[in-house]
Amino acid sequence: MLDANLKKQLDTYLQHIVNPIEVSVSTDDSPKGKELHELAVEIAEMSSKIGLVAAEDKRTPSMGVGPAGETPRIRFAGIPMGHEFTSLILALLQSGGHPSKSDPALLEQIRNLEGEFHFETYISLSCQNCPDVVQALNLMAVLNPNITHVMIDGALFQDEVDERQIMAVPSVYLNGQPFGQGRMTLAEIVNKVDSGASKRKAAELNDKAPYDVLIVGGGPAGASAAIYAARKGIRTGIVAERFGGQVMDTVGIENFISVPYTEGPKLVASLEQHVKEYEVDVITEQKAASLETGDYVEIGLESGATLRSRSVILATGARWREMNVPGEQEYRGKGVAYCPHCDGPLFKGKRVAVIGGGNSGIEAAIDLAGIVEHVTVLEFADTLRADEVLQRKARSMSNIEIIKSAQTTEVRGDGNKVVGLTYKDRTTEELKQVDVAGIFVQIGLVPNTEWLKDSELNLTRFGEIEIDARGATNLNGVFAAGDVTTVPFKQIIIAMGAGSTASLAAFDHLIRTPDPAQAQAKEAVAEA
Repeated sequence: MLDANLKKQLDTYLQHIVNPIEVSVSTDDSPKGKELHELAVEIAEMSSKIGLVAAEDKRTPSMGVGPAGETPRIRFAGIPMGHEFTSLILALLQSGGHPSKSDPALLEQIRNLEGEFHFETYISLSCQNCPDVVQALNLMAVLNPNITHVMIDGALFQDEVDERQIMAVPSVYLNGQPFGQGRMTLAEIVNKVDSGASKRKAAELNDKAPYDVLIVGGGPAGASAAIYAARKGIRTGIVAERFGGQVMDTVGIENFISVPYTEGPKLVASLEQHVKEYEVDVITEQKAASLETGDYVEIGLESGATLRSRSVILATGARWREMNVPGEQEYRGKGVAYCPHCDGPLFKGKRVAVIGGGNSGIEAAIDLAGIVEHVTVLEFADTLRADEVLQRKARSMSNIEIIKSAQTTEVRGDGNKVVGLTYKDRTTEELKQVDVAGIFVQIGLVPNTEWLKDSELNLTRFGEIEIDARGATNLNGVFAAGDVTTVPFKQIIIAMGAGSTASLAAFDHLIRTPDPAQAQAKEAVAEA
């Protein structure tokens, strides 16, 4: 089950188990049941502090993890390999008393949660977003005896997926009701169940002293800007919905110079670790809502708090562009998807469509073709924009059909899930229909600047922030970097360089601009 190299690594991790734990296994004679039993036996044999017991569970095969002698509050329904193997390792360690590295205040908040919380998370083993959610909920179950969590492999428990009409992962249920979908951080989950958390956080943020540089956005541009600012020894902060931004949803990265291959979550983890080596105040789970300039640049947050800074770097990035056709929002997560790597396995053996004929669209079609019955690619233009090597690969696959000059006009559904789409043949103006169970939208990016529309900041007609060669905007003390700006190429490495440029420009601005606090102090002395 586990190769020699994996066993060696696992053996090193298991040395950190402090207290005895038990792995309880519910298996059957199916191939997957035998596979899970073999995995459990191998793990138990690697540490004297791991016991193995048989158990009965409503989902088989499944594996429970918990302190010895206790009913496990963590279960894995399915075989936690692939992206979820790390989730299994952490569950073993944390159940055995190995401490989490998460914020101590957040851990205490989890311990103090009152009520019964029974979480279920549907995942696919190829989903790079799922482990963060699984690991967060597992940790909550470790810390609080009133919390349980089960990870459910949707591909293995297809009947449940069909019954609950789950078409996107991760999908989280709390006490039998839908709770959330997509990537969620530990703090996001905790704050969602802790009703008073938002007000407490807003009050805390309002009390913060002004920054020298405040970066709005935690992607590659924001991280780079923060590092360059902090190295200057000035008061630096980052405020973002989540650290990593869109890179967290990126699977393979092969053009990051000096690193032949990495994956988005791994790169983000490295970025976050690098940022935390400096005195940077990182504020997450907060969304910017307004920008005003004066003695300080003020960033208003949706939580009601306001942060002040002598200079601001806007690095809010971009997101997947939507089709904006009838039915898209209604069936989002019910057949309309934006991540083929995450949600593709849920459509195994079914017919799907990919909207967009650029590199991302054709790559998605190629990936999906190995899982689904058939892929229909619809491209608005009369030619594909993807690299020729990708086009050749797609044309060589018998279950990929490419339709050009096709304008998607409607997502069709039965009230619960997608059943097809309608498109207009742009050469004949004829409306045609394609019956599919899933629609993967891959038509580019849109900048995250809606919150700036009422500000005095200059934006292009596409919503991008206009900047000069130094990353400066038209507003004094306001800079911008990355995919949210007019930079012509939206690439990770370019965003990092742009973040560095904007940070250096902000520092240059600071050394040439009087500090408002010092000016106010002088005025007070003069008046006295």
